[in-house]
Amino acid sequence: MIAFVRGPVAGLNLTSAVIEVGGVGLELQCTPNTLAELRRGVEATLPTSMVVREDSLTLFGFADEDEKQMFELVQTASGVGPKLAQAMLAVHTPESIRRAVASDDVKTLTSVPGIGQKGAQRIILELRDRIGSPGSAAPRAAGSPVLTGWQEQVHGGLVGLGWSAKEADKAIAAVAPEAGTTGDGASGPDVARLLRLALQTLSKA
Repeated sequence: MIAFVRGPVAGLNLTSAVIEVGGVGLELQCTPNTLAELRRGVEATLPTSMVVREDSLTLFGFADEDEKQMFELVQTASGVGPKLAQAMLAVHTPESIRRAVASDDVKTLTSVPGIGQKGAQRIILELRDRIGSPGSAAPRAAGSPVLTGWQEQVHGGLVGLGWSAKEADKAIAAVAPEAGTTGDGASGPDVARLLRLALQTLSKA
């Protein structure tokens, strides 16, 4: 997976930015607030989250890691996909979302297009214990292991494919013994192969 991109801004439009990386223009879907901070021709570094679908690969770009983590976390709630997660961040900051969930503020969440009262209540119920308190960065689910390197990349890929964070954690634990047998030793484990193995594990479950 692609954790971040760095390079000059080659293009900007209403919903995305094109960042030139090694002579290749990567299009990132961004919120208006993130786009407002970018300038054509000026180098930028954006944390990214890749959403993998059967017919597409979409990169979402963020102003900082907190925004990226919130984007990925809210998608673990039932009924929240990448487009709705991005809409939430277009309307509210990560801190505002944390505050709304912590205080059962349905009104704030329903101000996001696509979120009704029942949807807001479900988001609050499912994220209350995982989203963190106001003033803190969004943590992983309680009891989840801290992921680094290939684990973080595989986890992001699985969540992007629609699996829950809990299911992704279990799959990563199952394929972890294989990490030392993949790759060439210099560049680390073969993330693509580990992702395939994780998907096989989930398919058999």
